[in-house]
Amino acid sequence: MESKVKNRILSISMLIFLVGMSGWFIFRTPDEYSYSERRVLKQKPVFSMEEFLDGEYGKKYEDYALDQFPLRDNLRGIKAISENYIFNKADNNGIIFKEGHLSKIEYPLKESMLEYAGNRFEFIYKKYLMKKDIEPYFVIVPDKNYYLGQKRNILTMDYEKLYKQMYKKTSYMKHIDIRSHLILEDYYYTDTHWRQEKIGDIAKLIADKMGTKVDADYKKVVCKEPFYGVYVGQSALKVTPDKLVYLTDDTLKKCSVLCYDTGMPVKKELYDMDKLKSKDMYEVFLSGAVALLTIENPQASSDKELIMFRDSFGSSLAPLLVEGYKKITMVDIRYINSDVLDAFIEFNDQDVLFVYSTLLLNSSLGIR
Repeated sequence: MESKVKNRILSISMLIFLVGMSGWFIFRTPDEYSYSERRVLKQKPVFSMEEFLDGEYGKKYEDYALDQFPLRDNLRGIKAISENYIFNKADNNGIIFKEGHLSKIEYPLKESMLEYAGNRFEFIYKKYLMKKDIEPYFVIVPDKNYYLGQKRNILTMDYEKLYKQMYKKTSYMKHIDIRSHLILEDYYYTDTHWRQEKIGDIAKLIADKMGTKVDADYKKVVCKEPFYGVYVGQSALKVTPDKLVYLTDDTLKKCSVLCYDTGMPVKKELYDMDKLKSKDMYEVFLSGAVALLTIENPQASSDKELIMFRDSFGSSLAPLLVEGYKKITMVDIRYINSDVLDAFIEFNDQDVLFVYSTLLLNSSLGIR
């Protein structure tokens, strides 16, 4: 008798749970964006008989259901804890947690992406620099898996092959190899990027190779807001946040920053404090993804100028090069077509520096 009662209670409880969850899923307003994963979520597909019959509607609805399932983040967290701490798997959906660092497996090396990036750089060189007799510099920033792979046996791209192929493809550039000057601890624990407070020696090395000196005595400013990097949401793990630190001094405080994303100059800050409230706090550095901006240094001891073609790693590097230049022009050719640069930039005798991470070079189709 007791067994029957228990079974009935269990059956009724399960039925209530299933009906409740189904009702919650059906009647709740779908979320448009996942702030934890930093991506747009699938929305309910529009029904059509053609897609229903060929199975396409079912696939779309399944994707929608997975994205909009109630308590999805909680369930992702349970799965992540199980994968990492109970089953001790090497990764959870491509996200790894080793040596206190969250990261993402970047594999394999995509040679077609390197070829594409090299072709775009060569186009810029031949169209704007070669006729001005400008010999550009090239810095490849290793992602943190380069160093994490030296400590742990994780799947990584073939970095040596990447460097070899990119150096061969850009033989017209002067290559500055920074790999031996970085360690794993120079990167955020929860994010892709390097820490600005850790790369002063990198800035000095690059400046020295370009015939410029930077030797400022910076003040470290620690932001009070906890910095949860891009990998926190993707991992679904509860981890200790990073501290975001930026460097400043009197010279940097007196610099003026202008953004030309709209075609007209808009005043910006070297460190955009409003970004501390955004989903990506790393955008504090030069306001994040910006197609074209300039930094002018009124206290410069020379008239030297720098044009930097860069990805997001350049945002935190550029302020540390300001001391050596009167003006730095920063170009992100993911957001501006390289075919029209001469409409915005007058190429003369500036220093020209390409700064790109291994991550972007291995996934370079965004370069225009």
